[in-house]
Amino acid sequence: MSQSQTTSNPNRRVLDLAWPMILSNISVPMLGAVDTAILGHLPTAEYLSGVAIGAAVVSMLLWAFGFLRMGTTGLVARSTGGGEEWLLRALILAFGLGLILLPLSWPIIGQAVEWMNASTEAAPHAEAYLKIRLLSAPLALANFALLGFFIGRQDSRAPLYLLLAANLLNIALDVLFIIGLDMGARGAALATVCADVFAFSLGMVLLRRIDRQILESLVDRLRRAGFFPWQDVAPWIELLRINTDLFLRTLLLLFTFAFFTAQGAAQGDAVLAANAILIQLLMMTSYALDGFAHATEALVGDAISRQSQRQFRSTVRSAGKWALGTACAITLFFLFGKPLILPLFTDLDSVLAEANSVYGWLCALPLIAVWCYQLDGVFIGAGKSRQMRDTMFIATAMIFLPVWWLTTSWGNHGVWFSLFLWFIARSIGLILYFYYYTLKKIWI
Repeated sequence: MSQSQTTSNPNRRVLDLAWPMILSNISVPMLGAVDTAILGHLPTAEYLSGVAIGAAVVSMLLWAFGFLRMGTTGLVARSTGGGEEWLLRALILAFGLGLILLPLSWPIIGQAVEWMNASTEAAPHAEAYLKIRLLSAPLALANFALLGFFIGRQDSRAPLYLLLAANLLNIALDVLFIIGLDMGARGAALATVCADVFAFSLGMVLLRRIDRQILESLVDRLRRAGFFPWQDVAPWIELLRINTDLFLRTLLLLFTFAFFTAQGAAQGDAVLAANAILIQLLMMTSYALDGFAHATEALVGDAISRQSQRQFRSTVRSAGKWALGTACAITLFFLFGKPLILPLFTDLDSVLAEANSVYGWLCALPLIAVWCYQLDGVFIGAGKSRQMRDTMFIATAMIFLPVWWLTTSWGNHGVWFSLFLWFIARSIGLILYFYYYTLKKIWI
């Protein structure tokens, strides 16, 4: 039993789970920030623009399967046992999807880069990045499942070790490949492929830390009658039901950010590069706040499995307070740290000028986005994925796209304003669902 499970103070329970997750989550956008900073200091903006486009396409192709993390977390958290059976199903699904994705993705790389409005100079770098980066797709998806399993078990230290080690290796290889070997975008992609392989290997080691016999137990479950879907379809239907909703929700999220990137690219490499820097900072914010959301997922799932209304309420209240306080601190950091932050990423005058012009939107977003991040954790832990899907659809189709169309004359400010209202719509939608379910006592 984890320390968080034995601590009665709800604030302590949340913090015990959240702080390792915050550190591990921040390492993910920190990696992207290092990529951006290294490429941003190369002689021209085309390298940074190419990797920004390539990374956006990878997000569409890989992070669309982020449901493997979210769905596994909720199922393991609500499981009355250790959740190993859900991990095994998620790993089988991850490897299957990854092996299917590889041959399907290669023919569409050129078309995807063109759709992202890449310039003539940036397009070759984006394509080179994608062809290498996607080689580790099966392991990247399997790593999602492993992270979901650890978080669902309220083991926040394992994701910390896994992500920090893998991302530090990635950063070191970035320096070696991009600067030392002058590989440009290819170097950034190869570094990430190596890190994916290392992360999966380390994940297997961390599984053995939980139980020395766990790998043997997983193999034994594969041999056991009734595990495969054609033998016992009910658990697979539950897995696919939750994951389908999360998949559609994630596709809409990734479409929004890819569309955002494409609209920046259409305005030139300087705008695209500036937006890439600010999006990296926004991702740091989301990953930091997601530490509290991940704690909420695990504790809400545990509360539901125990049928404890008191634990549910105390978890939501405590995690919400900590998340809001963190969001306020991030906004203040962005406001007062602006003169130091942007020059870390680039010394190109055109990129700095554009980033400065839209920087205010970045400063305001943490105070708005914190609510949808935190409520995502509640709904994932409770297994209510349909509500997340519906809210995301309304925010994207009825708010983001129409507002962008109406504000095209605003240039880059119109794109950021659309994203700002998109976050507001997501937050309001989930708040309304939460209020209704709380009023009707549907959670427990």
